[in-house]
Amino acid sequence: MNRCRWAQEEPNTTYHDEEWGVPVHDDKVLFEFLILEGAQAGLSWTTILKRRANYHKAFLNFDVKKVSKLTKKDVTRLMKDEGIIRNRLKIESTISNAKCFMDVQKEFGSFNNYIWAFVGNKPIRRKHKSLPATSAESDLLSKDLKKRGFRFVGSTICYAYMQACGLVNDHEANCFCYKK
Repeated sequence: MNRCRWAQEEPNTTYHDEEWGVPVHDDKVLFEFLILEGAQAGLSWTTILKRRANYHKAFLNFDVKKVSKLTKKDVTRLMKDEGIIRNRLKIESTISNAKCFMDVQKEFGSFNNYIWAFVGNKPIRRKHKSLPATSAESDLLSKDLKKRGFRFVGSTICYAYMQACGLVNDHEANCFCYKK
């Protein structure tokens, strides 16, 4: 079975086959990936996938309302959690991003309504010889998220987020997932 070159070993293979590039419309999952992509900044995605279960536990199953209420005491506790990336700025941004996420939900009815508008409400299908790090859409998304107070949402992170959540289909043309 042909897959994208980056997905030849676990945990990447299962993630690739079951999640990457599949359109997501569930706000809870959209929040999860926003947090995980921010945590990944400067690291490999494999590192985050290996810690994903720990992130679920540490950040209350990505319940955005609960995460938004975490305190400085919780930040101190999370800084000691070896199961996640112990970076104070990333942990604090998770909490502040939860608050911003809820503001977007309130304004647009759901985060799903907001995010999918950046791609005209349907996935962008691209054919690349090599994957880009950013796009015009990720530039716009990054700029708008930052304007709304989100952190760890540069254009590269936003592009990876768009790939993960299926807003962009960047599977290689010979990959069995490309046509799904």
